[in-house]
Amino acid sequence: MTKKAMTKAQLITAICDEMDCDKNTAKGMLEALEKIVTAELQAGGAVTLPGLGKFVCRDRPERMVRNPATGEQMKKGADRVAKVTIAKALKDLINS
Repeated sequence: MTKKAMTKAQLITAICDEMDCDKNTAKGMLEALEKIVTAELQAGGAVTLPGLGKFVCRDRPERMVRNPATGEQMKKGADRVAKVTIAKALKDLINS
């Protein structure tokens, strides 16, 4: 039951229909949200979108990894990764 992901253009059109606004307003809102979330995660913070989930930037420690092609073990330095946790209400709605 796999369905194609909604494209940016389709999302903008859906926002226009829901908010009864023009496409430029919806596109500006979507781009502003992207900039805000990106800036907050770059600063090491977190952003909660009520009803959807939480975006968090987490630090990963240095660790040993394996090259799948050669099987060679190598050390990978510490890095940061973005994680998304889905809101419980959305999980419950999807699984009902």
